[in-house]
Parts: sequence; C-alpha cells; structure tokens
Amino acid sequence: MNKYLPEGFLIGNAENRELTSTLKGLEKAKEQDKILEGMAVMCDSELNISVDLYGVKGIIPRAEALYSEEPQKDIAVITRTGKPVCFKVMGFSKDEEGRTVAILSRRMAQLECRQNFVMNLVAGDIIDAKVTHMEKFGAFVDIGCGLISLMTIDSISVSRISHPKDRFSVGMNLKAVVKSIDYDTGRVYVSQKELLGTWLENASEFSVGQTVAGTIRSIEDYGVFIELAPNLTGLAEARSDLTVGQSAAVYIKNIIPERMKIKLVIIDAAKKDSAVKTPRYFCPPAGHISVWKYSPPECSKVIESVF
Repeated sequence: MNKYLPEGFLIGNAENRELTSTLKGLEKAKEQDKILEGMAVMCDSELNISVDLYGVKGIIPRAEALYSEEPQKDIAVITRTGKPVCFKVMGFSKDEEGRTVAILSRRMAQLECRQNFVMNLVAGDIIDAKVTHMEKFGAFVDIGCGLISLMTIDSISVSRISHPKDRFSVGMNLKAVVKSIDYDTGRVYVSQKELLGTWLENASEFSVGQTVAGTIRSIEDYGVFIELAPNLTGLAEARSDLTVGQSAAVYIKNIIPERMKIKLVIIDAAKKDSAVKTPRYFCPPAGHISVWKYSPPECSKVIESVF
C-alpha cells in the first residue's frame, strides 16, 4: 500500500532505493503500482524532467509533471529541478542510443494521493507537511506527493510573527492539523498553532524568578512582547533601544494564569536571532483533534479552535 507523504520523505527509504536502482526493480514497481521518489536533475527545453534513478534513465514527460484541474504553469515544472519528485512507472522505451528509459508520471502519483488521501481527510486530522515556499501572508506546504496547502500566518502560532520565515525555512518538515477542506476543489487549509501546546502546557516550563531567553516580537508604546515559546508570549516594560527580532534575556517577574499573562523584566538584548528552531509538538496519540482550548480554565477569556 502506498504511503502519501510530502516529497522527499521516501527518497532515503531502503525499499525506494531498491526499486529505483535497477530495471528489474522499476518493473516490479510498475506491476505493484508503487509510488516512488527520485531526484529531478534536469528540465529540458520541452519541460520534460529527467530523474536520477541510480543508473537507470527516468523521464517525466511535461504532460505527466503534475496533477492540476487548472492550467499548468511552466514555473511549477521548472522549479522541481534539483528537488525530490514522486512518480509512478508508466512503462519503458528506448532512447537514440538504445538504452532503456523509464517513463514516469508524477501526475498519476498526485492523482492517487488526492483520491485516496486528501479527499478522505477531515478537519482536525494531524498530518506531515513540508514547507515549499513562503509569502508574507503564509506558508505553502506539501501535504503529500507535492500537493500544496496553505498555512496562513495567523495559523502558524499563537505568538504573532511578521513573516513565516520567523518560524520556518524552505524544506522544513513539520506537523500540521487540517483546518478545512473543500471537497469540490480539493483545496486544503492547514494550521500548526493547535499542535504547539496550550498556555498552561507552555507556561509550566517556566517559573517565577528564572532568567530565560526570548525573542522580541512586538514593540508597543505600553510594552514589549517577548516570545518565550511559539505559543507563549510575555510582556515587559517599554524600551526605546530595542528592535523586533532581537534575542533577549528576561527575568520572569510573575505568571498569572487567570489573566493569561507573564510579566517580564528585560535584563539584556542581543543582535537579531536568525536561527529557525524545530518546534516542540504537543500532539494527541490519536492523530486527530476535535477541540483545542488554548486558554486556562480559570481565565475568563476563551481562546479555542473547534474542528
């Protein structure tokens, strides 16, 4: 049975390498209708993609480069060069020198993924994803076989960020929860903040009297918001010598669950911290969320997501 994972997840797999390294293995994959992966090493002038199959020549014809119900854009094909691509083996032919060439289809792999995986998802399902590119309004992620979903910037974390690059890097693997799905178009919207812990789960990692590291996320007239974790922010008194993105050493003055507040004192601030950190996930074992309540029980303000 095929696994429907973001492109790049299978390429180091032992079975994938075995089936793509010989003509016999590719013939077996065709018989079993397997989804495999290889590296796209070239895109020719006719937009046919050459795939490295460890010695066997593989070609994805332009018409088989991607599944889409909308007109295909050339850039979507060209930008696969140098990246992993999923495919099914359609058949075999001979090139001008008499060598066997495997004819591959990424479109068929994506179509199966859409029919057997994407269209069976429901809101609240937790899935693997991979960041493909970012815009100021959100991150685009591969949720399976190169099928793309949008994670809007407000869905990335509770702590506000100015751009997805504050949290992600292109090619980063992450967990996501299905926010909504349009079963007519197959469009899926995903979120991550519900997997990064509630206010209490994050606040329990800290205690009054500690001095800890944080990141300055917002500077207002009434104070400075400092991120202690992706889903946890504290407030310090306003200062004019700070900039958004700086790392800071902060003293925890008070933790107030009923008001969902952490009071901080800035001890020191350093240059901007450009490193992207792998998030800590708080995922339920069932792989599905129906209701996620961020706010503590004793807090009158309720912040929650219902799927």
